[in-house]
Amino acid sequence: MQTFRTPSTTADADRPATLPAGLGRRSFLGLALGAGAVLTLAACGSDATPATAGGTGGTLKWGWALPTSWDPVTSSAGWDVHVLSLVYAGLTKENEKGDPVPALAESWKYTADGTSVTFTLRKGTTFSDGTPLDATAVKKSIERGRDHPKSLIAAQLANIKTVTAPDAGTLTLSLAKPDFQLPALFAGKTGMVVNPKAFEAGADAAALATKPAGAGPFTLTSYVQNSRAVLRRNPTYWDAARIKTENFEVYPLPEPSTVVAALQSGQYNVAQIPGSQVEAAKAAGLQVQVIPSLVVATLDVNIKKAPFTDPDVALALKYAIDRQELLKATAFGHGEVSYQPFPKGYVGHNDELDDLYPYNPQKARELLAKAGHADGVELTITTSVAQGVPELVQAQLKKVGITAKIEVIPASQATQIIYIQHSRALFTDQFAGRDSAVQAFQVLFGEQGLMNPGRTVDPELTAALDVVRRTPLESPEYPKLLQKATSIAVRSMPNVFLYTVPRILARSPKVSEIPAFTVVQRFEGVTAS
Repeated sequence: MQTFRTPSTTADADRPATLPAGLGRRSFLGLALGAGAVLTLAACGSDATPATAGGTGGTLKWGWALPTSWDPVTSSAGWDVHVLSLVYAGLTKENEKGDPVPALAESWKYTADGTSVTFTLRKGTTFSDGTPLDATAVKKSIERGRDHPKSLIAAQLANIKTVTAPDAGTLTLSLAKPDFQLPALFAGKTGMVVNPKAFEAGADAAALATKPAGAGPFTLTSYVQNSRAVLRRNPTYWDAARIKTENFEVYPLPEPSTVVAALQSGQYNVAQIPGSQVEAAKAAGLQVQVIPSLVVATLDVNIKKAPFTDPDVALALKYAIDRQELLKATAFGHGEVSYQPFPKGYVGHNDELDDLYPYNPQKARELLAKAGHADGVELTITTSVAQGVPELVQAQLKKVGITAKIEVIPASQATQIIYIQHSRALFTDQFAGRDSAVQAFQVLFGEQGLMNPGRTVDPELTAALDVVRRTPLESPEYPKLLQKATSIAVRSMPNVFLYTVPRILARSPKVSEIPAFTVVQRFEGVTAS
C-alpha cells in the first residue's frame, strides 16, 4: 500500500519527512518556481481564544483579484483558487515544489491497485464557526462537489464511486478505476472542504457564492462585490501558528498604470504587477518578487470553426507566432518562451518539445497554401484584453498571409462566449495551471475541458493519461509517462502555447517576504507592520 504520513511538527509541515525514497527528487516542481451591495458577515471564531500561537497584528492589503464565487463548487475561474485558499482548507496542500503534503488529513494510504484511498484526519479540527470538521463533514462536501447539478468540479470527482466515514477520523474513497492523482487534486479547489451546515436541508446553499463556509486560515467578515473582501485571522485553523497576519484585505487586480502609485499611497501593500511596471516599482522603493507559476499564455483554437477546420491552418498558426517577440514586448521578458502547458522544472515538462514549433513564416505560408489559402485567409482574434498580445499577434499573422481583425469582449462574458457557447475560432487567454497534472490535461484537452472549445479529444492522449492515473506519484516511471502524455497533447491538439507567466508581486518594505509557492499563493509567516 502507498502511504503518506504527516511530519511530526508543525514547523515541518511543508517538508515531506516520510515520503517514499526519491519523491523529493521527482517533485511536481523540481525548482522553486462595478461595486455591488455591501455584505457584512459574522467573524465566526474571531473572538475565540486562539488554539495556537500566531497573529502578530497588521493588515495585508492584496491587490490581486476577487473570486467569481466564494463557493469552490461553482467558482468558474482557475485563478479563484488563490483567494479561496484564504477561507477554505483541503485534505492536502502543496508545498513550494508542488508536492502534495498533509493539511486537514495527516496521512493517507492507497491500496496496491489504486482503487481505494483512505485519509486519516487531524483530531480536533473545526470549521471557522466552531462546527466539528470530521470525516462525515468531509464526505458530504466531496459528494456535493461530485453530485451538485451546477458543480464545475464534478468531472474531477466522477471517478469516486463511494465515500465512507467509518469513524470521525477516517475517510475512505472507493474509485471506479485506479487514480493516484487524488492527493494532488485535493490540494486545490476540488479538495476544499465546505461546511455542510451551509448546504444541507434548510440552508441557503446559494449564499455560499458570497458567504464562504470553510476552515481556512482566515474568515471573511465583509465583502463588497467587485470592490473589496475583508478577512480576519481564523484562530482555529489547523496551522494557525504559522499565520502571522491578523487582518487581510483583497482587492481587484490594479490598473497597470496606477498600481505603483497605489502601493506607495498604501491603498495596497502587496499587489500583482505586470512586467512593464517592475522597474518603476523598484525605483519607488518597493520590493519586487518574481515567483515562478504554472500560468502560461495561450491562443485557444476551436477546430470546429473556420478556417481551423483544416488541420494545416491550425498547424500554420503554431509556426506563424514569434513567441520571443511576444514575451519581450508584452511581458518585458519576464517569463520564458513555451511550447507546452508546463514550465521547465515541472515533472510534466518535456524537454524534447522546447523548440517544437519555432517561428518559421515560410513554413506557415507553405501550410496555408497546402490548405488552399495561397492567396491568404481571414479570421477574427477574440480577446478580453484591449491591447498588447492581440495587436502583436495580428501583425505577426499578417506577415504569413492571414488577415485578422480583433474583437474585444468583456472578461466577464469570456467563459460563456468562448467555452460554453463555443462560438469563436481564436481567443487570447492564459491557463492558470492545476494542482493535479491530469486535471490540467482534462481542462485543456478533455472532452468536457473548459479550455478545449472544440471539444475534440485524441484517443492516444486519453490512453496515455489513463496510464498516468494508474501510476503512483512516487514511481520512477511517473515523470516519463507524464512527459509522454505532454508530447502527445502538444503534437495532436491545436492549442498554441506562447510563454510562461510568473507571479510578479510588488510589496511595501513593511511587508515581509512572500513565500514562493508555485501553484497556489499562500502566506504562512508573512507579517505586515
